Amino acid sequence: MAETENNELEETPTVAEAPAEAQGAGEAAAGPREPAEVIPPKERRRRARAAKAAQARTRQTRTPEERHAERVAERQRKARARRVERARAREKARAVAPTGQTTPPREHGPGRQKTRQGVVVSDKADKTITVRIDVARRHRRYEKIVRTSSTLHAHDESNDAHIGDTVIVRECRPMSRLKHWRLIEVVERAE
Repeated sequence: MAETENNELEETPTVAEAPAEAQGAGEAAAGPREPAEVIPPKERRRRARAAKAAQARTRQTRTPEERHAERVAERQRKARARRVERARAREKARAVAPTGQTTPPREHGPGRQKTRQGVVVSDKADKTITVRIDVARRHRRYEKIVRTSSTLHAHDESNDAHIGDTVIVRECRPMSRLKHWRLIEVVERAE
């Protein structure tokens, strides 16, 4: 009796073989394959979490040297991608700018001092003037002209500027708590 059971087990296909045979027979008879099973989103997320956990378990068995080498390789890959992207942006900027025309130098940066033009609103302090800087710019979203102003204190060594004068001031080393600009020239005198 044991022999008959073993023979029956050998003749019946295993679970793994059954779908393959059925699929082969179905292809010959029906033509194209059936679409793959649709996995619900919840099940898809569960499988992704399980795969991530399995990957984390294998990651824990790595040595610190292997982890460091992987981090270095990832940094190098990102640096290459950044270089490519920056080169592409430079090429695009060159293509947009007309040929033969150089871009104007930046207003400020390492070793460059900012320069502002404004109106003197106070000269009461000795060797110091208060200058109002008016700025009119277009709002980025609403495109309305927005006017703002800011005041700054500038060093005027010879007390040359007076209220109402239009002056040019340039950034300099801090001379006091508020004063880190100096008077360059008086553009227009007040009447």
